[in-house]
Amino acid sequence: MSKQFSLRFTLFLFLSDVVLVCLALFLATQVRYVVPLGRDLGDNIGENVPHAVYGLAAIIWAITFLTLNAYDPREISFLSKELVKVVEASLFAWLILAGVLYFSYRDISRLLILYFFGLDVLLVILHRIVLRAGFLSRNGYRYHTRRVLIVGTGEIATAVARSVREHAWMGLVVAGFVGPEHGDEAIDGKILGTIDETLDVAVRHDIEEVVIALPRDDAHNTRQLIYKLQALPVNIRLIPDYFDLVFLRLDFESFSGMPLLTLKEPVLDPFQRIEKRAFDLIVTGLVLIPALPIMALIALAIRLDSPGPILFRQKRVGEGGVPFTILKFRTMRQDAEQLQANHNHVDDEGNVIHKHEDDPRVTRVGRFLRRTSFDELPQLFNILLGQMSLVGPRPEMPWLVDMYEPWQRKRFEVPQGLTGWWQINGRSDKPMHLHTEDDLYYIQHYSLLLDVKILLRTIKAVVLGHGAF
Repeated sequence: MSKQFSLRFTLFLFLSDVVLVCLALFLATQVRYVVPLGRDLGDNIGENVPHAVYGLAAIIWAITFLTLNAYDPREISFLSKELVKVVEASLFAWLILAGVLYFSYRDISRLLILYFFGLDVLLVILHRIVLRAGFLSRNGYRYHTRRVLIVGTGEIATAVARSVREHAWMGLVVAGFVGPEHGDEAIDGKILGTIDETLDVAVRHDIEEVVIALPRDDAHNTRQLIYKLQALPVNIRLIPDYFDLVFLRLDFESFSGMPLLTLKEPVLDPFQRIEKRAFDLIVTGLVLIPALPIMALIALAIRLDSPGPILFRQKRVGEGGVPFTILKFRTMRQDAEQLQANHNHVDDEGNVIHKHEDDPRVTRVGRFLRRTSFDELPQLFNILLGQMSLVGPRPEMPWLVDMYEPWQRKRFEVPQGLTGWWQINGRSDKPMHLHTEDDLYYIQHYSLLLDVKILLRTIKAVVLGHGAF
């Protein structure tokens, strides 16, 4: 239904962003004069920016926003999601513009370009917020509404109704439900008739969208219903009842004329994968410079504290379920792994708990390393080798993965990380294998800005020592 998003509204957003880019660039020239930073401009009112730069900025912003799907209704269904998308697109467009100006209009001050980026992000965000406020003032709807009839009264149907109401700002309205004569009552919805009466209900209530959300057991009704609905001027949607399989993403495509429902494929698209890898390499390279002397001191402390190797190597499960060897500073006595079974216990719900506070196998230096998370520093080399990422689900031990439920294995659909959503929401206080939902949240909401947010909150968690043992 999101594809029916107004073309005029999308065009309005596109043109508005182009205008706001030019306005931000103009305002930046004025701010550059008013704010007394950088070189003295004398009596000049603002800096001179050639008209060609305005056109260049507009073109770069337009291409970048379109390329990153900043106007795709599926990407901007919620305000928070839309703001993340436009800020991300603005950042990439700004980096491209800065690179182009470096090789062309080098006289334009870097300070002005910084002002321009800040003003552009501010204007774009305010623009989106004002638009949403305008929708709310119209009871959540735009100038045109589309009435949605949901066929079914079960869990799938009620889930569709909730989603439609959440997207009311797109002009969607739940007119009601039709279902079996003795079906379950829909949650917070009006039953307008039975499935056999669907055509009459659609005509009587001016329906424009029909969503068929019947369980697999009622599939025999679906084909005949679709045939009948084709006689009406309505859009027909079908929700396949495969939600019990809990796939992260479902995509539909046509392949040589055959309809394909994609249940599993890489979560990160090629651009996101390049973006994430470049971010990992840049940040890891910068962190390694001050980290190497610290790592040398840690290695010396471990050698003096207890017998055994400095580094602890262990098999972990990486992206796609591929095993790799993770590197950590050794924090336990040499025979710790052989004693693991003696320290595991099963809680009241039958879950295996393998990490404990005050574990007697942890050495004196190891306790400090765990509390500060310095034991994880060698994993920077795992990141450089491409075996891990800075941010992502933590790589799990194979024997724990063997006990996973099928839905938990979805955490391996992205690169495993040095830190992640789980770490900033509990760390060892919440056993990782019992809180896979944190990893799935990260996967479903992935963005470069979310990675930055997690890294910043990780620093806070490490400083405070929350959940570390």
